[in-house]
Amino acid sequence: MPCWLHRNEDFRDIMECDFVCLTDPDELRSFIAHSEHTVSIERSRTLYEEIRASISTKEKGDVWFWRPVLPWGGVYPIRAGRKAIACTPLYVKINLKNTCTIDGFLMLLYVILRDNHSFPREVAAFLGKQFVERFLYLMDSYDYTTVKMLWIWDRMSKRQYRSEIHRAALEIDLFGNEHENFTKNLQNLMSSMQESWCSTWDCPSRFQEDLQKTISIRCSGLREFSQRVFCHGPPPFIILNMQMWQSEDLSYVPYRLELSDQRYSLEGATLFNRDEHHYSAVFQMDGYWMHYDGLRSDNLVLLNKPPEFLLLSSLVYIRSSDK
Repeated sequence: MPCWLHRNEDFRDIMECDFVCLTDPDELRSFIAHSEHTVSIERSRTLYEEIRASISTKEKGDVWFWRPVLPWGGVYPIRAGRKAIACTPLYVKINLKNTCTIDGFLMLLYVILRDNHSFPREVAAFLGKQFVERFLYLMDSYDYTTVKMLWIWDRMSKRQYRSEIHRAALEIDLFGNEHENFTKNLQNLMSSMQESWCSTWDCPSRFQEDLQKTISIRCSGLREFSQRVFCHGPPPFIILNMQMWQSEDLSYVPYRLELSDQRYSLEGATLFNRDEHHYSAVFQMDGYWMHYDGLRSDNLVLLNKPPEFLLLSSLVYIRSSDK
């Protein structure tokens, strides 16, 4: 079981003390949420500003970002002064593995929220204001491992990852499907509903109201379907799962969609490497397309052409300001 900071301790005093015993899982989330105490270097520009600056000043042949962005995996050390933490079972760090199932979407979420000033407030209504503010702060500050821990502990359920104690370290393995580890945790934001009526009065399900998908029931009547609508109004962005589509159906990807009287424009996508069982992402910024791949040394590059030998996993559209 995780060990955490004593609930009533002041974080300033905690970072100055020599020894802390962690006992409550809820306090890890609190410790991560106050992680500004572990960020000691003040930076003049945020990650978003640095990426934009690198695009505007790019030279011929200089097509990658100057430092790794949101690298694969991560090590989250549990620091408490000058001595290691005693706990049962004992571990003093958290090792993250196979984080590509959340990395690409975390990168896309960051760019979307920073590119659109009203979106953080809208997303906060579903994910929580504190989560959105902490997420943006950590990404702005290049604190990538803590960002991943924030998503794991705040948004994911324990059924979505595997964890075990190994050599004084807690290992969290996110191997799996990105839609299970990320998109599923945003269903409330993008939830939609469709109603249908059957012309036969004795139909076993004459009226249907379905939130996830359209269900057809066999009977002698005719069923009329309403237009599917969003339960909470048009969301700021939508994620389309493309994994079940055939490659020949994806020869043309629409740059714009019209949903619920709103226009959505293509902002990014996630890609899947079948040989490596690995996810990456592409997104737009200032008219340029960039490819993010946390597994590579130069993991954020400008694209001159679409990445080769990668399968389309999802499309991400953002709501346009004009209807």
